[in-house]
Amino acid sequence: MNLALTRTGAWFRNQTWRNTATPSVPRQRDYGELASKIAIVTLFSSMAIRLAQDAAQTGHITGLLLLASEGLVVALTVVRRSAGIVDRTWTARLLTLFATFGPPLVRPYSVAFAPESVTITISAIGLGIVVLGKLSLGRSFGLIPANRGIVCTGLYRFVRHPIYLGYLLTHIGFVAANPADWNLCILAAADVALMMRAVREERTLGQDPEYRDYMQRVRWRVVPGIF
Repeated sequence: MNLALTRTGAWFRNQTWRNTATPSVPRQRDYGELASKIAIVTLFSSMAIRLAQDAAQTGHITGLLLLASEGLVVALTVVRRSAGIVDRTWTARLLTLFATFGPPLVRPYSVAFAPESVTITISAIGLGIVVLGKLSLGRSFGLIPANRGIVCTGLYRFVRHPIYLGYLLTHIGFVAANPADWNLCILAAADVALMMRAVREERTLGQDPEYRDYMQRVRWRVVPGIF
Protein backbone atom coordinates (compact mmCIF):
# COMPACT_ATOMS: atom_id res chain seq x y z
CA MET A 1 0.00 0.00 0.00
CA ASN A 2 2.76 2.42 0.98
CA LEU A 3 4.70 1.44 -2.15
CA ALA A 4 1.64 2.19 -4.33
CA LEU A 5 1.17 5.59 -2.68
CA THR A 6 4.84 6.37 -3.14
CA ARG A 7 4.65 5.53 -6.85
CA THR A 8 1.45 7.56 -7.21
CA GLY A 9 3.06 10.56 -5.52
CA ALA A 10 6.11 10.30 -7.75
CA TRP A 11 3.87 10.15 -10.83
CA PHE A 12 2.02 13.34 -9.79
CA ARG A 13 5.30 15.15 -9.09
CA ASN A 14 6.57 14.12 -12.49
CA GLN A 15 3.41 15.40 -14.20
CA THR A 16 3.59 18.67 -12.28
CA TRP A 17 7.21 19.18 -13.36
CA ARG A 18 6.28 18.53 -16.98
CA ASN A 19 3.46 21.05 -16.85
CA THR A 20 5.44 23.82 -15.15
CA ALA A 21 8.85 23.39 -16.77
CA THR A 22 7.81 24.56 -20.23
CA PRO A 23 10.61 25.98 -22.41
CA SER A 24 11.10 29.73 -22.13
CA VAL A 25 12.01 30.25 -25.79
CA PRO A 26 8.46 30.18 -27.19
CA ARG A 27 7.33 32.66 -24.53
CA GLN A 28 10.24 34.96 -25.36
CA ARG A 29 9.28 34.80 -29.04
CA ASP A 30 5.69 35.59 -28.15
CA TYR A 31 6.85 38.65 -26.20
CA GLY A 32 9.01 39.75 -29.13
CA GLU A 33 6.11 39.30 -31.51
CA LEU A 34 3.84 41.34 -29.24
CA ALA A 35 6.46 44.08 -28.84
CA SER A 36 6.90 44.40 -32.61
CA LYS A 37 3.15 44.69 -33.13
CA ILE A 38 2.85 47.38 -30.45
CA ALA A 39 5.74 49.34 -31.96
CA ILE A 40 4.24 49.16 -35.47
CA VAL A 41 0.81 50.27 -34.28
CA THR A 42 2.33 53.14 -32.27
CA LEU A 43 4.44 54.47 -35.13
CA PHE A 44 1.59 54.08 -37.61
CA SER A 45 -0.80 55.96 -35.31
CA SER A 46 1.66 58.85 -35.03
CA MET A 47 2.08 58.90 -38.81
CA ALA A 48 -1.69 58.79 -39.31
CA ILE A 49 -2.19 61.84 -37.10
CA ARG A 50 0.49 63.88 -38.91
CA LEU A 51 -0.73 63.06 -42.40
CA ALA A 52 -4.41 63.41 -41.54
CA GLN A 53 -3.81 66.85 -40.04
CA ASP A 54 -1.86 67.91 -43.12
CA ALA A 55 -4.63 66.66 -45.43
CA ALA A 56 -7.22 68.58 -43.40
CA GLN A 57 -5.18 71.78 -43.58
CA THR A 58 -3.94 71.64 -47.17
CA GLY A 59 -6.38 69.33 -48.95
CA HIS A 60 -3.47 67.23 -50.28
CA ILE A 61 -4.26 63.52 -50.35
CA THR A 62 -1.00 61.99 -51.61
CA GLY A 63 0.06 61.40 -48.03
CA LEU A 64 -3.20 59.61 -47.32
CA LEU A 65 -2.40 57.11 -50.07
CA LEU A 66 0.91 56.35 -48.40
CA LEU A 67 -0.99 56.04 -45.14
CA ALA A 68 -3.33 53.47 -46.69
CA SER A 69 -0.37 51.49 -48.00
CA GLU A 70 1.38 51.41 -44.64
CA GLY A 71 -1.93 50.69 -42.89
CA LEU A 72 -2.10 47.37 -44.71
CA VAL A 73 1.21 46.45 -43.11
CA VAL A 74 -0.32 46.96 -39.67
CA ALA A 75 -3.46 44.98 -40.48
CA LEU A 76 -1.66 42.00 -41.98
CA THR A 77 1.00 41.99 -39.27
CA VAL A 78 -1.72 41.42 -36.68
CA VAL A 79 -3.29 38.44 -38.51
CA ARG A 80 -0.22 36.85 -40.11
CA ARG A 81 0.29 33.12 -39.75
CA SER A 82 3.26 31.58 -37.99
CA ALA A 83 6.32 30.73 -40.05
CA GLY A 84 7.97 27.38 -40.59
CA ILE A 85 11.47 28.74 -41.32
CA VAL A 86 12.55 32.16 -40.01
CA ASP A 87 15.74 34.14 -40.64
CA ARG A 88 16.59 35.37 -37.13
CA THR A 89 20.03 36.76 -37.97
CA TRP A 90 20.89 40.30 -36.91
CA THR A 91 21.27 41.28 -40.56
CA ALA A 92 17.69 40.28 -41.27
CA ARG A 93 16.47 42.03 -38.13
CA LEU A 94 18.24 45.30 -38.98
CA LEU A 95 17.00 45.28 -42.58
CA THR A 96 13.47 44.67 -41.34
CA LEU A 97 13.86 47.49 -38.81
CA PHE A 98 14.92 50.06 -41.44
CA ALA A 99 12.40 48.92 -44.05
CA THR A 100 9.43 48.77 -41.67
CA PHE A 101 9.97 51.57 -39.18
CA GLY A 102 11.38 54.14 -41.62
CA PRO A 103 8.26 55.15 -43.62
CA PRO A 104 6.13 56.01 -40.55
CA LEU A 105 8.71 58.70 -39.68
CA VAL A 106 8.02 60.84 -42.77
CA ARG A 107 6.65 64.35 -42.38
CA PRO A 108 4.40 66.57 -44.50
CA TYR A 109 6.15 69.37 -46.42
CA SER A 110 4.61 72.58 -47.69
CA VAL A 111 6.26 72.78 -51.14
CA ALA A 112 5.67 70.04 -53.73
CA PHE A 113 8.16 68.99 -56.40
CA ALA A 114 5.44 67.90 -58.86
CA PRO A 115 1.75 68.70 -59.44
CA GLU A 116 -0.55 66.81 -57.11
CA SER A 117 -2.28 65.13 -60.03
CA VAL A 118 1.04 63.47 -60.87
CA THR A 119 1.90 62.48 -57.30
CA ILE A 120 -1.60 61.10 -56.73
CA THR A 121 -1.39 59.02 -59.90
CA ILE A 122 2.00 57.53 -58.96
CA SER A 123 0.90 56.84 -55.39
CA ALA A 124 -2.44 55.38 -56.47
CA ILE A 125 -0.75 52.97 -58.86
CA GLY A 126 1.66 51.96 -56.11
CA LEU A 127 -1.16 51.51 -53.62
CA GLY A 128 -3.10 49.40 -56.12
CA ILE A 129 -0.10 47.11 -56.55
CA VAL A 130 0.35 46.85 -52.78
CA VAL A 131 -3.33 45.98 -52.27
CA LEU A 132 -3.40 43.35 -55.02
CA GLY A 133 -0.11 41.88 -53.85
CA LYS A 134 -1.26 41.62 -50.25
CA LEU A 135 -4.58 40.13 -51.28
CA SER A 136 -2.62 37.41 -53.08
CA LEU A 137 -0.33 36.95 -50.08
CA GLY A 138 -3.07 36.98 -47.42
CA ARG A 139 -1.93 35.66 -44.04
CA SER A 140 1.41 34.60 -45.54
CA PHE A 141 2.51 38.22 -45.13
CA GLY A 142 5.34 38.85 -42.69
CA LEU A 143 8.03 41.35 -41.77
CA ILE A 144 11.17 39.40 -40.99
CA PRO A 145 12.32 36.99 -43.76
CA ALA A 146 10.49 33.70 -43.26
CA ASN A 147 8.62 30.93 -45.05
CA ARG A 148 4.91 31.35 -44.29
CA GLY A 149 3.83 29.48 -47.40
CA ILE A 150 4.77 29.86 -51.07
CA VAL A 151 2.55 32.21 -53.11
CA CYS A 152 2.94 32.34 -56.90
CA THR A 153 -0.47 33.59 -58.08
CA GLY A 154 -1.82 37.04 -58.86
CA LEU A 155 0.89 39.67 -59.27
CA TYR A 156 3.43 37.10 -58.13
CA ARG A 157 3.27 35.65 -61.62
CA PHE A 158 5.14 38.75 -62.90
CA VAL A 159 7.67 39.64 -60.18
CA ARG A 160 8.68 37.80 -57.03
CA HIS A 161 8.09 40.78 -54.71
CA PRO A 162 5.28 42.90 -56.19
CA ILE A 163 4.45 44.50 -52.84
CA TYR A 164 7.94 45.99 -52.72
CA LEU A 165 7.36 47.48 -56.17
CA GLY A 166 4.19 49.08 -54.84
CA TYR A 167 6.09 50.48 -51.86
CA LEU A 168 8.67 52.04 -54.17
CA LEU A 169 5.99 53.81 -56.19
CA THR A 170 4.13 55.13 -53.14
CA HIS A 171 7.42 56.38 -51.72
CA ILE A 172 8.31 58.13 -54.98
CA GLY A 173 4.89 59.75 -55.09
CA PHE A 174 5.15 60.89 -51.48
CA VAL A 175 8.65 62.39 -51.87
CA ALA A 176 7.56 64.20 -55.03
CA ALA A 177 4.68 65.73 -53.05
CA ASN A 178 6.76 66.31 -49.89
CA PRO A 179 10.37 66.83 -51.08
CA ALA A 180 12.00 67.45 -47.70
CA ASP A 181 15.55 66.19 -47.20
CA TRP A 182 14.32 64.23 -44.17
CA ASN A 183 11.70 62.38 -46.20
CA LEU A 184 14.14 61.64 -49.00
CA CYS A 185 16.80 60.24 -46.66
CA ILE A 186 14.31 58.19 -44.62
CA LEU A 187 12.58 56.60 -47.61
CA ALA A 188 15.82 56.06 -49.54
CA ALA A 189 17.28 54.17 -46.57
CA ALA A 190 14.04 52.21 -46.17
CA ASP A 191 13.97 51.25 -49.84
CA VAL A 192 17.61 50.15 -49.91
CA ALA A 193 16.88 48.00 -46.86
CA LEU A 194 13.77 46.71 -48.64
CA MET A 195 15.76 45.53 -51.67
CA MET A 196 18.37 43.89 -49.45
CA ARG A 197 15.62 42.22 -47.47
CA ALA A 198 14.20 40.78 -50.69
CA VAL A 199 17.53 39.03 -51.23
CA ARG A 200 17.53 37.74 -47.64
CA GLU A 201 13.97 36.49 -48.00
CA GLU A 202 14.89 34.48 -51.06
CA ARG A 203 17.75 32.81 -49.21
CA THR A 204 15.24 31.63 -46.65
CA LEU A 205 12.49 30.72 -49.10
CA GLY A 206 15.04 29.06 -51.40
CA GLN A 207 15.33 26.22 -48.90
CA ASP A 208 11.93 25.15 -50.20
CA PRO A 209 12.11 23.28 -53.55
CA GLU A 210 8.75 24.77 -54.54
CA TYR A 211 10.19 28.30 -54.26
CA ARG A 212 13.30 27.35 -56.24
CA ASP A 213 11.04 26.18 -59.05
CA TYR A 214 9.10 29.44 -58.79
CA MET A 215 12.33 31.46 -59.11
CA GLN A 216 13.05 29.65 -62.36
CA ARG A 217 9.66 30.68 -63.76
CA VAL A 218 9.66 34.31 -62.56
CA ARG A 219 12.97 35.99 -63.30
CA TRP A 220 12.76 39.45 -61.72
CA ARG A 221 12.57 40.24 -58.01
CA VAL A 222 10.97 43.71 -57.90
CA VAL A 223 11.37 45.86 -61.04
CA PRO A 224 11.15 43.98 -64.36
CA GLY A 225 14.27 44.46 -66.47
CA ILE A 226 16.20 46.09 -63.60
CA PHE A 227 16.14 44.07 -60.37
